[in-house]
Amino acid sequence: MLGDFDLAEEAVADAYVTALERWPVDGIPGNPGAWITTTARNRAIDRIRRARRFAEKAPVLYRDAAFDALADEDALRAAAEDDMTPIPDDQLRLIFTCCHPALAPDAAVALTLRTLGGLTTPEIARAFLVPEPTLAQRLVRAKRKIRAAGIAYEVPGGERLADRLDAVLRVLYLVFNEGYDATAGEALIRRELCAEAIRLARILADLLPSEPEAQGLLALMLLTDARRIAREGPDGSLIRLEDQDRSRWSAAEIAEGQALVDRALRVGRVGPYQLQAAIAAVHDEAPSAAETDWPQILGLYEVLQRVAPSPVVDLNRAVALAQVVGPAAGLTAVEALAPDPAMTDYRFFHATRADFLRRLGRWGDAAEAYGAALALTANVPERAFLERRRAEVAARASAG
Repeated sequence: MLGDFDLAEEAVADAYVTALERWPVDGIPGNPGAWITTTARNRAIDRIRRARRFAEKAPVLYRDAAFDALADEDALRAAAEDDMTPIPDDQLRLIFTCCHPALAPDAAVALTLRTLGGLTTPEIARAFLVPEPTLAQRLVRAKRKIRAAGIAYEVPGGERLADRLDAVLRVLYLVFNEGYDATAGEALIRRELCAEAIRLARILADLLPSEPEAQGLLALMLLTDARRIAREGPDGSLIRLEDQDRSRWSAAEIAEGQALVDRALRVGRVGPYQLQAAIAAVHDEAPSAAETDWPQILGLYEVLQRVAPSPVVDLNRAVALAQVVGPAAGLTAVEALAPDPAMTDYRFFHATRADFLRRLGRWGDAAEAYGAALALTANVPERAFLERRRAEVAARASAG
């Protein structure tokens, strides 16, 4: 309605404050969403008037004859329930709306994560492997473009879903990743983000049954989430994959994920989520860490390098290479990534390098690398794990 993200967020915040003041006295309205939307609209007009910009914004506010009618709760309810789109879920509709193709893909994804995904600017910056100021500027430029170009944010119809699908898949993928590997805080895993990402991915997979990447993303989430309960100790500490009690893994999620990835790969349009799901399936199929088919995982990462090249894929391939050939080969592959600016502030780069150095008995270098990883890690259980490892190798270095 407003064509301005900042103004919309401020107006909705004002409406929430008003609701907190009035609802305990007047009672909860029959349609709370309509009440909030109407109140937010009125608060936006008040803000525009106070800023002496009402004349400039009035044509935008009243560009549709139906706009004023939306102040009526019944009209708002009808508009909300108008089934002009096949998307059956409010949150997923909003994500498709926010992933507007007029914006650069990274900007659309970042703005959607910030607005709808429950992620903070620092968390999104880490997901994109860019400095926080760079990410903040992208958000500012995206909002400015929406306002200046008059980009219409509206729920896309069925024929317009395809040009937004890649961005939507990436949003759900990054929400799940932040849930499974929380970048900060006391908890290793943010279960609410994992659950919401899986819920939305399941709806999307049902909505697009012939889209293999939608099936692949759901498979990847399920096959990864299957290990979640075994990834934390009773005290919330981090348990590495090779040390997990595999009897605690969710057999139901593994079975569903395997079926999904098998079906997706048979379509013959292989994409990055299908390949990552296939890698997760190989891990989940192994009865023990020692029985993991690392050559197959290495081969899948090499395919993934060609399909969706990135420094993170290269780093993961180095881990698989170390398992197949040895830690020296893994270290060589990791150190080849050091000139990439994306790796400088990536905690997993330094932690992976530290682990290879530890396995090679280079205790002093390993301690230094663990220190570099610690400097970039804000998650408490991850920090505790890295601190233990650094203390172990530092002690070996002193003894030797």
